[in-house]
Amino acid sequence: MLVNTHKQFFFTLLFFLWLGNVKAQEWSLLQSLDTAMQHNRALLIAQNLSNAAVLKNQEAKSQLLPKVMASADYKYFTQLPYQILPQEAFGGPSGVYRAIQFGVPHTIMGNLNLRIPIYDPQIIAGIQVSESYQQLIDLQRVKTEEQVYLEVSNLYFNAQIVKNKLAFLQANQVNGEKLERNFRLLFEQKLASRTDVDKVVLQNQQVAFQIIQLEGQYQTILQQLKLVIGLPLQEEMDVVTEVQFEKSELPDAGLTSDLRIQELREKVLAEELKGLKKSRIPSLNLVANYGTTGFGYRGAPESFLDFYSQSFIGAQVSFPIFNGTITSKKIRQKELELENAALQKSLVSDQAHVQYQAALFQQNTAKKQIETTQAQIELAASIYDKSILLQQEGLATLTDILLADQSLRATQQSYLDAMVDYLKATLELKKSSATLLN
Repeated sequence: MLVNTHKQFFFTLLFFLWLGNVKAQEWSLLQSLDTAMQHNRALLIAQNLSNAAVLKNQEAKSQLLPKVMASADYKYFTQLPYQILPQEAFGGPSGVYRAIQFGVPHTIMGNLNLRIPIYDPQIIAGIQVSESYQQLIDLQRVKTEEQVYLEVSNLYFNAQIVKNKLAFLQANQVNGEKLERNFRLLFEQKLASRTDVDKVVLQNQQVAFQIIQLEGQYQTILQQLKLVIGLPLQEEMDVVTEVQFEKSELPDAGLTSDLRIQELREKVLAEELKGLKKSRIPSLNLVANYGTTGFGYRGAPESFLDFYSQSFIGAQVSFPIFNGTITSKKIRQKELELENAALQKSLVSDQAHVQYQAALFQQNTAKKQIETTQAQIELAASIYDKSILLQQEGLATLTDILLADQSLRATQQSYLDAMVDYLKATLELKKSSATLLN
């Protein structure tokens, strides 16, 4: 029994060690974007707002449908109501009135009212505003999709850059460990000083610390990426190491979502202004009513409950005469809002053009810098290898090796910086040319 327990513990330990060594799944950028478009919570909220805008438009259109209202009323008079009757009606003198209490204690009323809008300018204006508002919400949903696309892409690219930086540092760490072993051997042979060994050890420790920092930074970026994508935070994931550079035709400056949103906002304000002006126009409604009234009495000499029907059909016109200049003040306010919207649209258009030109320039510059730094990395690596060989032959000092190592790291960092600039410029170029989601 004890042997079986030990075997079970051993296999359990092996299982957990195997789990710890399982490589996290690598997610491509396209896979990350597709998942984000389905599970990102900001997009789900935007979709709900879009659905609500559709219902809002349907609500505005339903104002044109007939309205039917039913009402019922029952009253029991503990004291019968009084009426003032002229004495002249009963043969008395004119100008003399007398209060008379009459009626029945039980009264029942039921009514069915029908109201059909024939022409209502405010309802029509409300429908037009709701349609424009629905288009605006749809565009804002597209804007949210673009923001999610940018956020996922930036986080993914940042993770790739950090992962490549880790690869560079890990390769440098291997070279540094080799260099440390060589100098320890030279120190034992009295061919190198203790200071030289300490310099190499210090540099290796600095590289190891940078690797630890980057590993923590990499995990933080992955957590942020999972949050934006909509994945469970405990799920393991990784990104592809190789950075893919898109080769496509240069897009022209297009009508961005920001500019389209500003145009629709201007349209909504114009529709609202039109609705305010039309509020001065009369509205016409068809009205109809069918009702019945019951009068009841319980007692001697005879109890009864009799109902009497009434009905009518007609038209109702509403015409605003004077409302204290409220409408004119609202119209002036809306005109100022419309003027500001036109100015804002012009500003957004100019900003989009400037951003397009800046992104185009940054992309070209970064592309040239990538090509240059790639050659510089090869040259710096060659210089470092030759410095190691020369040092072994006694023709180079530790200072020469450290300078070559620093030069290699600087060119690697320049290459990574150029990659970041190129990727960011490409995203900005897509955004300013309205091709981000294509």
